[in-house]
Amino acid sequence: MDKKIAVFPGSFDPFTVGHQSIVNRALPIFDKIIIGIGINHEKNSLFDFSKRKFWIEQIFKKNPKVEVASFKGLTVEFCKQINAGYILRGLRTSADFEYERQIGQLNKSLFYEIETVFFLTMPEHTFISSSVVRELIKYKGDMTKYVPEIIAKEIMNNY
Repeated sequence: MDKKIAVFPGSFDPFTVGHQSIVNRALPIFDKIIIGIGINHEKNSLFDFSKRKFWIEQIFKKNPKVEVASFKGLTVEFCKQINAGYILRGLRTSADFEYERQIGQLNKSLFYEIETVFFLTMPEHTFISSSVVRELIKYKGDMTKYVPEIIAKEIMNNY
């Protein structure tokens, strides 16, 4: 693991401005960030995988350090497959910290070489989550401040 490769895992249904902020702020630290969209067929996603992948690729199309991929199963197994040494996670609340700490420690026990790196969300993004944005979309609320512009435009035009 010569290069510093991080995986930013999630369902990203949809990708929010909070997610975008975490990636942008982590870019100076890593040689590459792979945004890993977890595929879980038991989870009912609002947007299909190809749409989520396309949106994220468009958001970061001018940055060669960002890639988008899919994975099934454990994040640490995906990290092993792609030779990533870091898992990138955002923390909004103390509850997020407790949950992410447990997962990070479990991942460390499964793959000792992995390090989990936490970024605190910006204060203005603390309340933003994909599930909150999905509710706004479902009930025709204004989600334009909470998702990147390309996503907001497409949702307003098509959903």
